[in-house]
Amino acid sequence: MSPTGLSTLCTVKAHCLPSRLISKGAVVSAVVFLLGITLTACGFRPLYSHAGGASSKALASVAIARIKDRSGQKLRNFLLERMAPGANSRGARYTLAIELGESRSNINIRKDESATRENLSITADFVLTHTAGKNGVFKGRVLSTNSYNLLDSDFATLSAENDARNRALRSLAEEIRLRVATALRNPSVFTVPEPAPRRQR
Repeated sequence: MSPTGLSTLCTVKAHCLPSRLISKGAVVSAVVFLLGITLTACGFRPLYSHAGGASSKALASVAIARIKDRSGQKLRNFLLERMAPGANSRGARYTLAIELGESRSNINIRKDESATRENLSITADFVLTHTAGKNGVFKGRVLSTNSYNLLDSDFATLSAENDARNRALRSLAEEIRLRVATALRNPSVFTVPEPAPRRQR
């Protein structure tokens, strides 16, 4: 092949390669665009989306009641960070009350029946109510289980347990935030408590 022919061939390939890449890129972009339009038309909105600040504003209208014990204080702080940082509870439209429960179970049992690892499970029962007594209540329960090693050092074991507890509380805070946000966007999930039966005289 002559030098001129080789030069012409390289020129043709150099022009064709970018065109193919651009064509593939255009197809991918078109598919993503059409998918976005389809989801929007179906009413899909990402829960983490802050478009217009609607989700953030709704969560900021929830006052988080005090929770018992040290674990409850930590959970409440995690929720405040995720739901309403710096919000004023005086203007809250809803109140969120939470009760915690904790349990442990041994795993990885040795032949001498001693455990080398333990599961820490924390449950949170929450109730979301309207401050004015409207719209009923929204109840739920969430659970988080984390494991940690049982070490020879009591201090090291305690540190590992506290770390597992913090992981569980962060997980609970995120799950509660998601459920509360969903409830605020769908008031139909609220249930109206049945009136207490009247006493017969």
